[in-house]
Amino acid sequence: MWTPSPGRRVVSAPATLLLRLLLLAGAADAAPPLVGVSPHDEPYFTTQVIACRDGSGSFPKSRLNDGYCDCADGTDEPGTSACPEGKFYCRNNGDTPRLLFSSFVNDKICDCCDGSDEYESGILCQNTCQNRKDIAEDDVGVHELSVTRLDATNEFTRKHTINVENLVHNSINKDLIQKLRGLRTALVIELGLVVGMFAFCIARRRSRTRKRQHILKR
Repeated sequence: MWTPSPGRRVVSAPATLLLRLLLLAGAADAAPPLVGVSPHDEPYFTTQVIACRDGSGSFPKSRLNDGYCDCADGTDEPGTSACPEGKFYCRNNGDTPRLLFSSFVNDKICDCCDGSDEYESGILCQNTCQNRKDIAEDDVGVHELSVTRLDATNEFTRKHTINVENLVHNSINKDLIQKLRGLRTALVIELGLVVGMFAFCIARRRSRTRKRQHILKR
């Protein structure tokens, strides 16, 4: 019968499995998913303590994409909408990468053609990225950060701005209607005052004429 030597230690199968699960859990906690981060920026988030790009402070790696804004410039929340100044990177494999404003993340509208911006919104985005071979790549074979910036005339933001434009248009119309109503009321009041003063002047003049005639008859 074989017996283990004193210098060796036997670990049971359940203990080994438990150890592996603990290691996997620890690795998951130590390395949160780099959602919304461009391939060029991935090395920046490898350290356990990460500095805010604007120099305002730092944060532990466990707070990366945790839904709370620790950096004013959104360095710690590239994959959420927690920071107003944050930007979300759409990889769009096979198509042109894009940067989104953080407010577009998980807003139930598919902005990235790969649908990566709606990973927690509960909707299913179809991958509409086109297989383009003319996208520039750097020496290590990673897509360059040549993204399309968002502006008011960009087709990419039109579906977001149209609702805002409608709201603004409706608001302007309501304000204009209210101003016109107020102006009409003011005109009616002024016209009433003018007519009243005119009638008062005529009545007063007639009253004086009658007094004069009465005096002359005496």
